[in-house]
Amino acid sequence: SLLKRLGVADPSAANFIRSNTDARRLIDGQGGKLVQARTAADGTLLELIGRYPALDPARAGTHFTRLKLVRADGQFRVSLETAPLVAQARLGSGSIRSSLWAATDQARLPDAIAAQLIEIFSGDVDFHRQLKKGDTFSVVYEALTADDQPITWNEGTGRILAAEFVNNGKSLQAVWFHDAKQGKGAYFGLDGQSRRRAFLAAPLEFSRMTSGFAMRFHPIHKTWRAHLGTDFAAPTGTAVRTVGDGVVEFAGVQNGFGNVVFIKHRNQHVTVYAHLSRIGVKKGQSVEQGQNIGAVGSTGWATGPHLHFEFRVNGAHQDPMIIARQSEAAAPVSAAARPAFDRLASVMRTELASAELIQQASAE
Repeated sequence: SLLKRLGVADPSAANFIRSNTDARRLIDGQGGKLVQARTAADGTLLELIGRYPALDPARAGTHFTRLKLVRADGQFRVSLETAPLVAQARLGSGSIRSSLWAATDQARLPDAIAAQLIEIFSGDVDFHRQLKKGDTFSVVYEALTADDQPITWNEGTGRILAAEFVNNGKSLQAVWFHDAKQGKGAYFGLDGQSRRRAFLAAPLEFSRMTSGFAMRFHPIHKTWRAHLGTDFAAPTGTAVRTVGDGVVEFAGVQNGFGNVVFIKHRNQHVTVYAHLSRIGVKKGQSVEQGQNIGAVGSTGWATGPHLHFEFRVNGAHQDPMIIARQSEAAAPVSAAARPAFDRLASVMRTELASAELIQQASAE
């Protein structure tokens, strides 16, 4: 059926693909492979090229396998090569009418880009409670290609290179900059100030918040009481990450929390991660911001799978979003790297302006 869709009428080619171990990789396993064929006028196969994730799982995110099937002297010959995926810059923009996800769908942006957009600006924007109709976004991002063909696996994207988000009239920008001397990259504002803060706004990546920092009707105790934390709805097994650097103060079972992890940060800051299905750290272990410490579950007093998250300062409960916003930012771009950063920021400012024009043209 694959050959038929490609316009190939060649039983011998079909038989070879079925019987040859390497050629059969084209039709075994997952779909989504990119396939091209070249035929003679009568439909006889002359050449077929397939592209799909690298056979080595460790390289699947950065490389692809190129399968080449060629007819020569009446015989088929097959070869396998591993080649690097190449990133190409793409532009996108949109305006929010109902939700960010609906807007990125309309802008034909991959979910991975929408998720990164949330991650970059979540320290300044509460994407659950503060989005306004008419908020806009523009992005410059990497699209991964195999031999200049957009791929369909790994969501086909790399990282956001630059982004702008306008929330309630306030404009926020970010650009990815790799400091060659320090050997690492991070997001900075166009003014060179780091967008990384001491604490992340959320312990789950891109999940839906079911209740904010407020009063709620407790689903088990059936009484109104202070909900001293934030609940994040997510499927059982969803990875839970620590919001900041620290040391595991407790990891085990505790009353209504079920499986729970307490992490002590500096300045008497403590974070709590409860109802876990699995705990991935031990008491006394040092952890870094974003590190996986367990998985979402429904242990303890929980009516369904979710993460209960608390932020305590000197023992008093605080709103995690406020703490994240008020936490200090990482170091700005170094003086030595500033000239290179300024050149990049100038280019990205122009690219973001071009991306914004896409949304305006679409609206018109």
